[in-house]
Amino acid sequence: MITPSAGLIDFLKSSDNFIIAVHFDPDGDCLGSASALSEALRSIGKKTTLFCETTVAAPYNFMPGSEEFKRPDQFSSQGVSSASFDSLIVVDANSLSRVVKNQNKEFFSDFKGRSAVIDHHETESSFGDIKWIEPHMPATGMMVHSLIKEMGIQITESMALNLYTAIVVDTGNFRFDNVNSDVLLAASELAAAGAVPSRIYSELYESWSTNRLELFKSVIATLTIDEGIAFMYASKKMFDESGADAGDAENFVSFPRVAKKLKAQVFLREVGERHYKASLRSKGDINVARVAEKFGGGGHKNAAGCVIKDDFEAAVDKLKKELKTLI
Repeated sequence: MITPSAGLIDFLKSSDNFIIAVHFDPDGDCLGSASALSEALRSIGKKTTLFCETTVAAPYNFMPGSEEFKRPDQFSSQGVSSASFDSLIVVDANSLSRVVKNQNKEFFSDFKGRSAVIDHHETESSFGDIKWIEPHMPATGMMVHSLIKEMGIQITESMALNLYTAIVVDTGNFRFDNVNSDVLLAASELAAAGAVPSRIYSELYESWSTNRLELFKSVIATLTIDEGIAFMYASKKMFDESGADAGDAENFVSFPRVAKKLKAQVFLREVGERHYKASLRSKGDINVARVAEKFGGGGHKNAAGCVIKDDFEAAVDKLKKELKTLI
């Protein structure tokens, strides 16, 4: 297990009013990590507010605290700005460019306090007065679990549920190469603290809406495989026809992984005209984070993402070319 720095713990103990921010299009790891940290800090008398630029996807609504994340427009409507907080914690990301984009880029421009980063992604930035970045850690949830324990705060049932979910999401329900004895030990401790593995699995993987299932049927029909690389995509038309939303496509990229000889997977989601969000996955030593970085994205060795603004065919060709250099 890992131990957070004394500087981070001093920062958390000496500050009083935190805004805890996660990356846009949040997954279970950042949501669970941020919510558990927020609850832990509140338990020792701190004020916390959760920030997320985009709406939390429906599959994560079962997580305690998921309803507390506020969007920039909700802050504005209440007359609250980032200057209202003395401390900022960015969780599961290490740059404000992963937290706010487009019209919301100025949200943190009037923030005058200290900032901290808690993250496990390989790609780093210069942001943060205090940085705790552990690229070898399977999930940010494991880092927050360690941090809460180090601070002597009792882990409640709701914290345990959130942190267990965080670990499940970023380890593919303990199926990915990043699973080790530390992961299993943390999961065991969280189960002992009240997390119910069967319930969490059911909520994540056995609670699809009809809309999500209809979307998946359309997406899986697009599957092609070229030299060990699987490609799938979801167009805006597919979302419109199925009634699904962006969050319903969560984890679609991992389904082709069941193919024995598959080496990498790509899922392209259309987000605008000539504008695609690419999710990349791989097995073994194929580092898709290096591919994502070439398009301004990043992530982990076996799980990364980026945005490509180009025609669909050109986007696919560019990704194929880069991925084939690794295979």
